[in-house]
Amino acid sequence: MRDAGEGAVEQAVEELVADVFRRACTSREALEHVTGKWSLLALSALAESPHRFGELRRRVEGVSERMLAQSLQTLERDGWVHREVRSAIPPHVEYRLTEGGAALVPHLLALISFVEDRMPAVHASRAAVDEVRPPR
Repeated sequence: MRDAGEGAVEQAVEELVADVFRRACTSREALEHVTGKWSLLALSALAESPHRFGELRRRVEGVSERMLAQSLQTLERDGWVHREVRSAIPPHVEYRLTEGGAALVPHLLALISFVEDRMPAVHASRAAVDEVRPPR
């Protein structure tokens, strides 16, 4: 017969097992954070070099100040990005990849490259589907 302590340990171990297909899996949320459009682009830009906020906003065309700030805060909280306040005149904030972020980015860049390379096929597929079922 099991005691209550064993059940709690088994439950804790089960919670640590990453399975993105399970609703309660915390890796699902982390995956969502790094694959969001603005996060993915910010991480890719930071792979080039550390950037100040304004530089990142110019590099990632189309992102609003609010969305970039939210994305960077989330990426910092998850440990992918480091935020450093520089004591310069005027003071400024610089963002750079952490060790984990630097290890993550090649996978994101490979995904971006794969999608970019497949764009002719994507456009052809869209055109074929749109002929049968026009977009709304």
